[in-house]
Amino acid sequence: MQLLPILTTAHALFLDFDGTLTELAPRPEAVRIASGLVPTLAAMQAHLGGALAIVTGRPEADIDGFLAPLRLPLASEHGAQYRLFGESLPSVATPDLTQVLHTAQALAARHAGLLVETKRASIALHYRQAPHLEAHCVHAMERAVQGLDGVELLRGKCVLEVKPRGVHKGQAIIDFMTQPPFAGRMPVFVGDDVTDEAGFAAVHALGGWGIKVGEGPTTAQHRCMTPAALRGWLSAARTSWDRAR
Repeated sequence: MQLLPILTTAHALFLDFDGTLTELAPRPEAVRIASGLVPTLAAMQAHLGGALAIVTGRPEADIDGFLAPLRLPLASEHGAQYRLFGESLPSVATPDLTQVLHTAQALAARHAGLLVETKRASIALHYRQAPHLEAHCVHAMERAVQGLDGVELLRGKCVLEVKPRGVHKGQAIIDFMTQPPFAGRMPVFVGDDVTDEAGFAAVHALGGWGIKVGEGPTTAQHRCMTPAALRGWLSAARTSWDRAR
């Protein structure tokens, strides 16, 4: 197992959710939260003076449901919605995605295994249970966004998502780093997907570092192979900080 760098209480910690803190599941609602994860995150947030945030493509309600009773600082829907100081606000205007929704729903009605997820500012088409339909889904969703202003198609692990143009996890991290309690700290971001590469680029530019979970090309300086290994790293940091108090 690769030795990961030491996390200190001087860092600001940004964590992706699916595939990073948790193992991927066939359907978004089927994700299981590992025993001990919520207490570890709660303790780490306290040690970091609040400078721990979840940066995810998921909607806010999903994350709060999985991590209850925690309500962490949060950049949800890839950064279309921010929660800082307990208040949740959109970072961008919500685009009109009616055309995209109709296309995605029509595909799901014709093909078993496709799942449409409607969020506040985006539409996601999941094909994890029908990977043979990838090319067909890409073609249909690319056509759906043609002629639409202010949106873009984002490709992730077995998911295609149409979201506001320019919204990404990197910008969310940059914005959070201008605000207390994150400002003045060294940022660390952990993610697993191509959608997380913007986050790695952001922390690098700010003098921090990233950890890629799993295989695949990445610009992150560090890597661990599984969410379980990442959770172990977080737990070890928490234990070390607890002992130092």
